[in-house]
Amino acid sequence: MSACTSNVPVIAVVGGAECDREAAAAARDIGAAIARRGWHLLCGGGGGVMEAACRGFREAREKAGTPQTGVAIALLPGEDAGAANPYVDVALATGIGLARNALIARAASALVAVDGCAGTLSEIAFGWQMGKPIVAMSRTGGWAAEMAGKRIDARRGDAVLPASNAEEAIAHLVARLEAEE
Repeated sequence: MSACTSNVPVIAVVGGAECDREAAAAARDIGAAIARRGWHLLCGGGGGVMEAACRGFREAREKAGTPQTGVAIALLPGEDAGAANPYVDVALATGIGLARNALIARAASALVAVDGCAGTLSEIAFGWQMGKPIVAMSRTGGWAAEMAGKRIDARRGDAVLPASNAEEAIAHLVARLEAEE
């Protein structure tokens, strides 16, 4: 299991740098749910879905009133760590452009896709090829909705797990991550 802290899952929330209110709300709920579990959140560090997930993550930690285990980590495509959204705890400027999508998939214990365009599709595909559990928020549109419940190819017997809300997504993640232990 990939993690920054021993035995703490790293959950990548992948999705578009721009999104509508419904996708932003779903991402925010996912971020909050990840924080409540004490897991780490990983994303590309930009706006849209990424910012909403990080915001939900931070708000949930602050609401808890106690130090939480997890941190919000961003792998930025450019060379400026200052380009990260304001809710990121650790911003890492990779300078490798879209190739950072492969790093996100590799570093994650699992991925949650919310909405998204081509970059999100690449993260889903990398995660699939790397054998990572993938949950897709089926009501958010974009590639998440398109891939929910589907297999990308025959190399795996499972499918991208569809979820309609954060609780369902977290339940899928818990089941899959515990099965891997």
